[in-house]
Amino acid sequence: MKRLRVLVLMHKDLVPPDQVDGYDVKTMEWRTEYDVIATLKKLGHEVYPLGVKNDLSVIHSAIETWRPDIAFNLLEEFDGVAVYDQHVVSYLELLRLPYTGCNPRGLMLARDKALTKKVLAFYRIPYPEFIEVPQGRTVRRPKRLSFPLIVKSVSEEASLGISQASIVESDDKLSERVAFIHNSVDSGALIERYIEGREFYVGIIGNGQLHALPVWELIMDQLPDDAKRIATERVKWSRTYQEKYGITSREADNLPRGKAEEIQDLAKRVYRALGLSGYARIDMRMDAEGKLYVLEANPNPQIAEDEDFADSAEQADYPYKELLQELLNVGLRWRPAKAA
Repeated sequence: MKRLRVLVLMHKDLVPPDQVDGYDVKTMEWRTEYDVIATLKKLGHEVYPLGVKNDLSVIHSAIETWRPDIAFNLLEEFDGVAVYDQHVVSYLELLRLPYTGCNPRGLMLARDKALTKKVLAFYRIPYPEFIEVPQGRTVRRPKRLSFPLIVKSVSEEASLGISQASIVESDDKLSERVAFIHNSVDSGALIERYIEGREFYVGIIGNGQLHALPVWELIMDQLPDDAKRIATERVKWSRTYQEKYGITSREADNLPRGKAEEIQDLAKRVYRALGLSGYARIDMRMDAEGKLYVLEANPNPQIAEDEDFADSAEQADYPYKELLQELLNVGLRWRPAKAA
């Protein structure tokens, strides 16, 4: 294995300290950044952690002075705007520096959840019916879109703005929740038909040749009886809430024969339809009749050592060190000029 010079890009506020003695790393906001940096060093690579906020010149300077072989991209925003992450990747391509994760066109298509669904419609990939309500617009629900509905941000990730109140069953509550997304999350609103059922995540690694990881399921069986089984902010990020209600994730079991392969094939279709590269996680639901619905695609998903993506990779014989090395290998193979 060749020793690489790896420039690790992360938000300026998430650069981990040089010494972590006294910290509970698993509870820190920078745990993903720490896991990646520490593991790349264990692999024998030379690592340069670089904090980025709203200035591209720091990237240019680091590339000019340090001459990395590849950037390991952990940025999920630029200047506080989630959809600007694609521009950082475009900048890396202009500077001819290989990088891990998704290409800018794939990021653009996947970050806009409404645009994602329009692309999926062209490829006849199943998804919940939806409408989009841009900021400054009021809701006009078409009759075809029946309750219950779920209201989300059209561009934010990590379940930002999603709670039990996101499920609505009246036009008054719908208008109220859309206003919340517009004003509190500061984005357009996506309204889609709520699918009651099991929630699956499928990790995909690759560019042209794809490797689908085992189907992973979010387990929410112990939530209160009156709670909808949805991945709210608390379900995803509050360890106290997770422990209280036994929320966990694991490889999906009790699936009908051939269903896991069907789910993985559908995830690959989504990945290709959106022109993704590097690695991504495809989220979907299966209703009581076994019908699948794609919820969204997440390029560059959480890559911390104990998160869903890494856990499913380990189940596929990619321990964490081998997983990160494979992401580097895939990034080095990506050729932007051949993206089309």
